[in-house]
This record gives sequence, C-alpha cells and structure tokens, in this order.
Amino acid sequence: MHLSDLTAGQIAAIIAVVVVLGGVLVYLLEKRRSERLRRRFGETEYERTLMERGDRRRAEEQLDARAKRVESFHLRTLSAADRGRFISAWDQVQARFVDAPAGAVAEADQLVGDLMSTRGYPVADFEQRAEDISVDHPVVSQNYRAAHAIALRHAQGQASTEDLRQAMIHYRVLFEDLLRDADVVIEQKAWRKAG
Repeated sequence: MHLSDLTAGQIAAIIAVVVVLGGVLVYLLEKRRSERLRRRFGETEYERTLMERGDRRRAEEQLDARAKRVESFHLRTLSAADRGRFISAWDQVQARFVDAPAGAVAEADQLVGDLMSTRGYPVADFEQRAEDISVDHPVVSQNYRAAHAIALRHAQGQASTEDLRQAMIHYRVLFEDLLRDADVVIEQKAWRKAG
C-alpha cells in the first residue's frame, strides 16, 4: 500500500493519531520533569516557587535555572581547621543566646552566611542565598527562610524570645546540614556531571 492509495479520511486519521501520540509524549515528559523537580527541591520549595511564579512552566524553568546556577559553583569541602573554627563559633553563638537572644540570632545568620561563603556559595542578598541553598538542601532552606522571617519580625519589634529561640533552632539545622553535607554535595555534583 502506498501513500497515494490512502483516502483523505485515512490520512486525516493517521495525522490525528500522530498528533495525539505527540501530545501524550509531551505530557509524559513534562510530568516526568515536574516529578524530578519536586523530588530535587522538595514539595514546599516547589510549591513556593509555583505560587511565586504563578505558572508551572515558568516555575519549573526558574527551578532548572537555579539548579544550573548552583552546579556552576565551585563548592568545596571544609578543611579540618575550618570545620573546627565554625563549630567553635557556633557554640559561642548558642551560649550567647541566653543573655542576648536577638544578638545571637543576628550572629547565627552571619555565621551561616560565612559558612556558605567558605563553602563556595555566593552570598549576595538573602533571597538569592535561600534559592541557592534550596538546590542541594531543599528541606533546610525552609528553615533558613523561617529563621530569616523571624529575624525581620524581631527588627520590627514583633518577635518574642520564643520566636528567637525557634530562629536559632532553624539556623542550627541549616548550619549542621551545611557542615555535614560539605563532602556529600561535592560528590553528588561530580556524579551528576559524570552521569
């Protein structure tokens, strides 16, 4: 059978089937991409970006761009001396919380920024730092956002000592994750490039 033997109706049916199959393929690829991004960034960060962008495609493009940006960083492991210095600094910040909660929260924020910088993350504005952290630390990036929100509320006189305590807990979780994960993230990055 040749193409010339087909009727116009048969050709239209074949075209319709090809179009439908193409649509199904596109749908499945987009669904797979969405699931991959949800796993990588976590449900909370994915949904936050979706709400912020207002459109799934734009949100996913932003998440992909964020991942590519972070993959271009030259993240490094911490030397034993750096690790010890950061742990000691964190212990001092925590000890100061009892007498000066607000000051300790500000110091915790600064220490997290210093740790990020030492690891190789650019530390521009807060939102960029939070987005960068969300690529390899999706769960704790929410802690970072929550701690920062409490610090902002405190600056406006709207945060209690209990709120500041919660901010310290959030900062500690992020701090520990960045400290512990220094080697793992670099190994994952090398693996992604190889695979």
